[in-house]
Amino acid sequence: MSRLVATFFYVGLLRPAPGTWGSAAAIPVAWALHWAGGFPLLAVATLAAFVLGWQATAAATRDGDDHDPSEIVIDEVVGQWIALWPLSGGLWYMGVDPWVFPWPGWVGGFVMFRLFDIWKPGPVGWADRRKDAFGVMMDDVVAGLMAAVVVTAAGTLAHRGAELWEFLAWLL
Repeated sequence: MSRLVATFFYVGLLRPAPGTWGSAAAIPVAWALHWAGGFPLLAVATLAAFVLGWQATAAATRDGDDHDPSEIVIDEVVGQWIALWPLSGGLWYMGVDPWVFPWPGWVGGFVMFRLFDIWKPGPVGWADRRKDAFGVMMDDVVAGLMAAVVVTAAGTLAHRGAELWEFLAWLL
């Protein structure tokens, strides 16, 4: 069961770039969760996946030398879902039909999450250097949070850009 969870139903066995496959597989599942229960369901599922993923990662790495084998992608799933929280939360808050999950939001979330996950700036790298199951999960949580900030800023600019420019013009 730990292997099933850690590899996100064996998606982590796909090659090359299993982390990217895991992030990509997370998107349609996030959309299904959003469709079924809006942002609250996606948030609860993310927290549940974090707890189950932490346990599964600990079990999967217990007797090995590698603290973060590439086939473990549940951490990417959790991070990707967090990167999509602003999209899901905004749509849910605004009362948009649950089947709507516009492509600019999820593409931006995917690209930014993969960037931060691969680059590992600042706190992402700190969490990755822990060399334990918690660190395996947390580096992707932090990368997801950083991506969520970028998605939020991009969404704000896209949807409130004219108002922002008017305000900046007023200031000048």
